[in-house]
Amino acid sequence: MIRTTEKLGEILKKSGLVSDDQLARALEVQRGTTKRLGEVLVELELVTEQDIASALSKQLGIPFASRSSGLLSPQRGAGLEQLVPEEFASQHLVLPLSRTLNSLTVACANPLDLIMLDSLSRISRCEINPVVTTRADLEAAIERFYGSADSSMLREAIGQSFEQGESEAVGGGGVIEGEESLDLDRLKQAAEDAPTIRLVDLIIRQAIKERASDIHIEPFKERISLRYRIDGALCNISAPAKQLHQAIVSRIKILCKLDIAQKRLPQDGGFAMSFEGRAIDFRVSTVPTIYGEKVVIRILDKSASLLDLDRLGFGAKQLAAFKESISDPYGLILITGPTGSGKSTTLYAALNEILSPTKNILTIEDPVEYRLEGANQVQIKPSIGLTFATGLRAFMRQDPDIIMVGETRDLETAEICVRASLTGHLVFTTLHTNDAPSAVTRLVDIGIATYLVSSTLSLVVAQRLIRRLCDRCKEAYEPEPAIRERFKITEELLYRAKGCDACSTTGYKGRLGVYEVMTLSRDMRNTIAKGALIHVLKDIAIADGMSTLWDEGLRKVREGATSLEELESVILLDR
Repeated sequence: MIRTTEKLGEILKKSGLVSDDQLARALEVQRGTTKRLGEVLVELELVTEQDIASALSKQLGIPFASRSSGLLSPQRGAGLEQLVPEEFASQHLVLPLSRTLNSLTVACANPLDLIMLDSLSRISRCEINPVVTTRADLEAAIERFYGSADSSMLREAIGQSFEQGESEAVGGGGVIEGEESLDLDRLKQAAEDAPTIRLVDLIIRQAIKERASDIHIEPFKERISLRYRIDGALCNISAPAKQLHQAIVSRIKILCKLDIAQKRLPQDGGFAMSFEGRAIDFRVSTVPTIYGEKVVIRILDKSASLLDLDRLGFGAKQLAAFKESISDPYGLILITGPTGSGKSTTLYAALNEILSPTKNILTIEDPVEYRLEGANQVQIKPSIGLTFATGLRAFMRQDPDIIMVGETRDLETAEICVRASLTGHLVFTTLHTNDAPSAVTRLVDIGIATYLVSSTLSLVVAQRLIRRLCDRCKEAYEPEPAIRERFKITEELLYRAKGCDACSTTGYKGRLGVYEVMTLSRDMRNTIAKGALIHVLKDIAIADGMSTLWDEGLRKVREGATSLEELESVILLDR
């Protein structure tokens, strides 16, 4: 095992990759965060992950495992997954590669983490021989190695569901066709059989592993469709036999404490589970169709780490304007966009930025999507009378400094938000509008007077989420002259999706935000107070320096972060 007292910064300086000034700058940025120095250096674009891995390899005299070397593809079934449990591998970013007698070779991104290596030696009862690789390659390899276990078991369980055949049919398929009587005892027994429990568990576990936000289980005449929503797009997954549909739906209903006998009406519920030490909530919705009940399961990872504002995708000027507004002592800040556009992530990143022991922060949400230490978070419960409006009225008696409202849906909620911002509080909330200027007219349409909108509104942010091109397989191309002219593109090369194992052949991996940030100048406030039309507001906003959603998306296309095809599928071209 490696024994060295040298730190990463010293090794990188010795390799000539960073100067004293650059290292000092990175250490200053790192101070007060939980990030490792290597992460900060990469984020500051002073070095690449490849630079760090190569330098560590040379200075420590250990092998460097690149993705193309084949070293990062260990064989399952040799007992490696028992020596290094998945939870340990994911938490510490370490992958077992091979074992010889009492020697275990592992890949890691930080071979200087002697505490981790010592812990692994105790767990595995082996001497540890590390090789170094990049963080990105390691994360992908860990996902392939450990993720393949659940994936294989899911495929096996699905295959077995077809072998069981008609004997598992429970009756009572659709709600319009096939109105057979329902044998509740058989249905409950099928839902509680070990194979059904295992199948549902594997469907959920695999969805979490693949970073899905939703699971769709849809019945058709002769089959079931199983789809995961990953990075905003629905992807087909191998589905179980049609005969198990009722048992699967009933199992999910039992988890949510829903009525398994009621299949003619929509039902909503939820449940929670722990996955690899993470607390995850699930919201379940059932809808009756002519071939049976369709189920959608929303996955909410409450333990997911909050993103820094700097990493959301704001342009430099946009970020400066946003940070300035959220630092104000009072005012109304609106985040707008369709469902699933990342509004909650932006809200929480903003609250996390201004979180302070000197501030009393209260949030009311449906549901509470993240846990924010230091904030008082409330979940609405309309069934007992706890709505956004009633919660807000109670908040006003709680001596608040900052209030976050998950969504403004009605006049009463909007009025309280406006009143709170007028009386010295900073209020965050969301609306469903297509762009930033439309938020003004939406408030007016709800019933807020124009003079109140003009005097309370501090900032409006419209946003979308677009898929990020996979860094491993994206390919450069020369856009055709007609494309250049249509989109005013001057760059010689753009990038498009190709597809590889790392991105499940989609060509995309992860998502990034596209933002439209509208500040309110004196001219804008006067125009709002006069009740101007939306196109007038948009013209003033652009004249004041607002970059539209399309312009910001096109900037990300030029930077190679996404493709023109993806941009066109998410955002309408400004006309």
